[in-house]
Amino acid sequence: MKEFQGKVAVITGAASGIGFGLAKKCVNEGMKVVISDVLEGELKQKEQELKEMNGDVLSITTDVSNASDVERLAQETFATYNEVNLLFNNAGVSPERTLLWEHTLQDWEWILNVNLWGVIYGIKYFVPKMLQQDTEAHIINTASIMGLMRAGDLYSITKHAVVAVSEALMSHLAPKTKLINVSVLCPSFVQSKILESENIRPKSFENDPYEIISHPEMEQNRNWMRQQNASGMSPEECAEITFDAIKNEEFYIFTDKSVASINPIKQRFRKIFKTLK
Repeated sequence: MKEFQGKVAVITGAASGIGFGLAKKCVNEGMKVVISDVLEGELKQKEQELKEMNGDVLSITTDVSNASDVERLAQETFATYNEVNLLFNNAGVSPERTLLWEHTLQDWEWILNVNLWGVIYGIKYFVPKMLQQDTEAHIINTASIMGLMRAGDLYSITKHAVVAVSEALMSHLAPKTKLINVSVLCPSFVQSKILESENIRPKSFENDPYEIISHPEMEQNRNWMRQQNASGMSPEECAEITFDAIKNEEFYIFTDKSVASINPIKQRFRKIFKTLK
């Protein structure tokens, strides 16, 4: 896809971070934009900001962990605009870290429901309609650079899964149509609220405080990651890189091109290749 003027974009997790950066880029490209997020108040505020940029914008409050919410998002989008040309399955959360076996079932259910099932629901309810519209389209699933490194926590586990889902989606669409492309966005540190996800954890996934086991070294690492996020790439720059990749039909989208040579990724694949020798 080379031209975006007048086309329709849908973005989940659009009230902040990468999602809002993508929304602003879509508006600047002259697209019609559907923004969704679980935070209704913040979403409405962002809708107003985008409209002040002369954007054609529709906001739909959506909990991507809920299948009926994503189905409604698709239904309202197609009822309003008749098609979707860019689908950004972007919403994500990151719970506090602890040892894998010490995580509560609520931790597992929450992050899997948002980070993985949110993408699955997006594919389930949007792709059939995108195939029927028979027009140029592109699906971008937000994973993480951690989805290519050795998995180290619940967040990276879900991002490995998003990479795998994206690869499978590409292979299943390729024989069916040349009109729909797929990419997986694997950002490094981008300014966002992802590490403050506990502030928006739904009551249905709340932990009993007595179940939580904290580890000081893990909290130190999380604080380091907060510092890296705060000084990381802006969401606007991430959006520019993403749109360039869409134009070039790149499957893996990195926010830092040098990331392909960083040691954690090399080490993981070296171990795989060594075992295969």
